[in-house]
Amino acid sequence: MTQEQVMTALRQVVDPEIGINVVDLGLVYDVTVQGADVRVAMTMTTRACPLHDMIVRDAEAAIRAALPEAGAVHVAMVWEPPWNPAMMSETAKRQLGWEEP
Repeated sequence: MTQEQVMTALRQVVDPEIGINVVDLGLVYDVTVQGADVRVAMTMTTRACPLHDMIVRDAEAAIRAALPEAGAVHVAMVWEPPWNPAMMSETAKRQLGWEEP
């Protein structure tokens, strides 16, 4: 199991308010794979996001569905550094109409 496989799984987790996956939104800060265990550090666009718990559960479920060989899966919500729009991928910016295609 690799970081890339975990990131691919996390691309299945879509922020329902924005309609873009958490990877392209720049919400995933770190993925660590140690043996069969996976740790993810991620954030939200704002601390006030009411979907915090749901997105954490969705991230854990996406990893387990894509990587059934995973052992412990832990998704931690972190607030440093604070998220900002510059963290989004070019794809996400285009989807939001922030960049020219």
